[in-house]
Amino acid sequence: MCEISNKALGRNQNNMKRTFILKLIPLVLCVFGSIIVFGQDVIQIAKNDGTLNFDGVPDEAFWLKARQFELIMHIPNFEAAPSEDTKTYISYDDNFLWVGAFLNYKNPENIVSTSKKRDEKSKNPDSFGILLDTYDDNENALAFCTMPAGQRIDFAVSNDAQMMPSIYGASSLNYSWNTFWDVKTARTATGWAVEMRIPFSSLRFQEVNGRVQMGLLINRGVSHNNEVDTYPATDPKYGRLASNKPSLAQTIELSGVESKKTVYVAPYITTGVERTNDLNEDETAFDSSKDNKLTGGVDIKYSLTSNLTMDLTFNTDFAQVEADDEQVNLTRYALFFPEKRMFFQERSSIFDYKLSGPSKLFYSRRIGLDEDGCLTPILGGARLTGRVGKWDMGFMDMQTQKNNGNPSENFGVLRFRRQVINTNSYVGAIITSRVGADINDSYSYGVDGIFRIFGDDYIEAGVAQTTDPEGTDFSGGIENTFYRASWQRRSEEGFAYDLSYAYTGENFDPQVGFLSKYATKGPRLKFQYGWLPGAGSKLFKYSIDGTFYESYRVTDGGLDTGMYGPGFSLNTKKGWFVNLDLNYRIEGVDEEFELDDNVVVPADKYKTYTSRMTFMSPVSKPLSTTVMMSGGQFYDGNNVTATVEPIYNLSASLQLSAYYNFSHVVFANRNQEMNAHVGRLKFLYMYNTKLSFSSFLQYNSVNNVTVANFRLRYNPKEGNDLYVVYNEIRPTSDYVDNGLDEPQFLNRIFQVKYVYTFQL
Repeated sequence: MCEISNKALGRNQNNMKRTFILKLIPLVLCVFGSIIVFGQDVIQIAKNDGTLNFDGVPDEAFWLKARQFELIMHIPNFEAAPSEDTKTYISYDDNFLWVGAFLNYKNPENIVSTSKKRDEKSKNPDSFGILLDTYDDNENALAFCTMPAGQRIDFAVSNDAQMMPSIYGASSLNYSWNTFWDVKTARTATGWAVEMRIPFSSLRFQEVNGRVQMGLLINRGVSHNNEVDTYPATDPKYGRLASNKPSLAQTIELSGVESKKTVYVAPYITTGVERTNDLNEDETAFDSSKDNKLTGGVDIKYSLTSNLTMDLTFNTDFAQVEADDEQVNLTRYALFFPEKRMFFQERSSIFDYKLSGPSKLFYSRRIGLDEDGCLTPILGGARLTGRVGKWDMGFMDMQTQKNNGNPSENFGVLRFRRQVINTNSYVGAIITSRVGADINDSYSYGVDGIFRIFGDDYIEAGVAQTTDPEGTDFSGGIENTFYRASWQRRSEEGFAYDLSYAYTGENFDPQVGFLSKYATKGPRLKFQYGWLPGAGSKLFKYSIDGTFYESYRVTDGGLDTGMYGPGFSLNTKKGWFVNLDLNYRIEGVDEEFELDDNVVVPADKYKTYTSRMTFMSPVSKPLSTTVMMSGGQFYDGNNVTATVEPIYNLSASLQLSAYYNFSHVVFANRNQEMNAHVGRLKFLYMYNTKLSFSSFLQYNSVNNVTVANFRLRYNPKEGNDLYVVYNEIRPTSDYVDNGLDEPQFLNRIFQVKYVYTFQL
C-alpha cells in the first residue's frame, strides 16, 4: 500500500532543432552588462574568554562583553518600535557561538507557551531564534530557534526562502534537518530568557585570512500581538518568509575561529516483527508472511574541514520516519512527496536543480524507495558537501540491495555552484547516474544559473539532458533535452511578475529525478499588484493577480493544459487570510485515464470554469483553521472539493490536529460518480522537551485503506534517540469487490530502534 509514482505520459516522436537551446545564450550574456553590485557594512563580533553558567539566563559578566542588537518590528507595522522590549546578545569563544536574550513583557501573563515539540512549526507560541547564512552566500541559512518551554527548533533555508506554493507542498524551509546544539530557557520576573550554545563543529563556514563572515538574522515572535520583530529590518514586501531570507541578513565577522575536524559516530540497532497479507496476482487469495527483524548499522559524520563534511552510512535504516500523508490525485500527473529521511538532509539544497513546477533533476526519494514508495534496503553510501574555494559542491553515491524483484542499483550525483557577478547570482552544473544489473543505465547532466539583474528582478535559466531510453548516450538531441528560462520580480508590494518558458523533450526522463509532466512545452505568466497599507490600516496586505499558463504536447503540438484567470488575496494585521481564484481551464486529454476503478476520463478536449477559495484564521491563536473550497466544471462533469485542517494547542503538553478532504465528482452524461474522502487525525503528547508520544491515523477511500502510526521518542540529547514505532495498514470493507474476505490487516509492523552518537 505504498504510494508514489512517476509514470511517463504520452511519449511519441517530434523533431525540433538544437538551436533552440542556443537562444538562451544571448539572454544570459546580456545579464552581465546590466548587473548592479550590492554591498553592506560588516559588523565585528568580539571573541570572549569569559565563563558562564549555562542555565538559560544571560546575566553573567560574559554577556557584558557580547555584541548587542536592537530589533525592529517586521509585522504588523513595518519599522515601528516593538511592542515588547528585547535584549539580544551574541558572542563566541573557542568552541561555541553563544546567543543570549531577555524577552520582556509589559504583562508577563501575555506569554504564550503551548508546545514542547522538537521542531515545532506552529506560530502559536512565542518564539526567539537566529538564522545564520554560514557561507554568507545570500541564499542558504541554518536556523536555531526556541520557545518558552526550551525545545530545540532547527531548520535549513534554501533558495533565499522563496515561497514555492503548489499542491505538491514544496517548501524552501526544511524542518527535517537537525544538528548538534543546545538551548536553555528560564522564566524571569519580566518575561523569559534564553541561552543558546551552537558548536562551530555544527556549522559549515569558510575561513579567509583567519576571518569568517556570516549573514545574521534575529527573529522574535510575540504571539498575543501577532507580531514579529527582527534584526536587521526585513521588509514584508518580500512575503511571509521575508524574515527568513538570507539575502536580507546582516553580515557579521568573527576572527580566530579554528577549524574543528570532528567525527560523530552513530551506531544503531533495530529489532521488531513485520506481518504482511498481500493480495496475489489473480486476486483470489491473500498470501501471509512474517519477518522477524534484528539489524544494525552505523552513520558517520566527519568534518574534513570547517567547510567540508563527509557523511557515511552502512546498512541504512529509516524505521523511525513518519509515514507520508495520504492524498487523492484527481490529476493526470504524479504527486510530489517531501524527503523526510535524516541522512539526505545535510546541505540538501546544494543538490537542487529545478525543472518546471515541483520537478527536479535529482530527487533523493528515488534512492531506497521503489516505484510504489516501498522500502528497498540501502547497503551504504557516502555524501560530501561544502565549499571548495568559491565553489559550493555536493557529491553522493548510494548502493541499494536487490529486494522483492527490484535489482541492486547504484545512484550517484555530483553538483557544483559558484557565485558570480554579485552576491545574489550563481551558475552551476550537475551530473546524475543510476546504474543497475538488470536495468538500462541512466545518466543526466544540466547547467543552470540565477542572476539578479537589478532591484528585485531575477533571471533564471537552465538546460539539461538525459541519456536515450537504452541508457547508451546523449545522442538523442532535443528529444532528450529540457530547458527553461524565467524573469521574476520578487516583491509583494507594487507591480510584480513571473514570466517563464519551459520545454521537456519526449525522451527526457531523469531516472534519479522527479518529473510530473513529460514531453510538454509552453509559457507561464503571472502578474501581481500588491498593497501594504501601513500603520493606519487594519489590513496588512492585499493584492490582485492574473495567471496565463499553457502547456503543449511536444509530440503533436496539441494543447495539454491551459489555465487563465484572476485572483485576489487579503491579509489582516490580526492574522486572517482570504484568497480567491477564478479560472478558465482547457484540458487536452490525449489518452484516457482512471480516477478510480469505476471512473474513467476519456480522451477529448475539455473547457471548464472553476473557482477556489482559501481561508485561514490567525495561527497565533490556540485554535487555528485552514479551509479550502473549490468547485465548477471538471472535464465533462462537475467537481466540488472541500478541505478543512484545524490545529488545536490545548496546552504546552498536548496538541491535536486534523485534516479532512472531500471531493465529489459527477459525470452525469456517462452515469459515473466518485466520492473521495481523505481524513487524518494526529495526537501529540509532550511530557517534556525530551519525551513525546504521537499517534497518526489516516483514511483514504480511493485506496480503501486506513493507516495507523504510533511513535514514542526519547531524545535526551541530539544524536541519542530511542524510538518505539507501530505501523498498521488495514483494508476497508470494499478493498476487494469479488466477494473475497479481507484480512484484518494488510501490513503490521512493530519496531524498536536505538541510536547512540559519540564523538571521536
